[in-house]
Amino acid sequence: MSENFPIYLLVMAGVTYLVRMLPMVLIKKEIQNKFILAFLHYIPYAVLAVMTVPAVFFATSCIPSAVVGVVIAVILAYFERSLLTVAFGSCAGVFLTEWILSLLGK
Repeated sequence: MSENFPIYLLVMAGVTYLVRMLPMVLIKKEIQNKFILAFLHYIPYAVLAVMTVPAVFFATSCIPSAVVGVVIAVILAYFERSLLTVAFGSCAGVFLTEWILSLLGK
């Protein structure tokens, strides 16, 4: 392990603390602007999508099976199926697609 690790850890902790603490210190009154409130409301969803979607396409052995899994997940989610059903359906789609592709020799 690097001898600079404690310094890196302290810098990382300081930056993380500042990012969380500064908005609370600098913004004292309640936010009234509807645009800013809507923007802040959707940030968690946008960040989750940005982190998850690229990882989904590289979690399988080939891109076509990942696309099939995403399409199945989106269709099942659109029809308001449970999370377990969506996860199982997309996993089954990926499994079957990779199995078929392996039979075809691709």
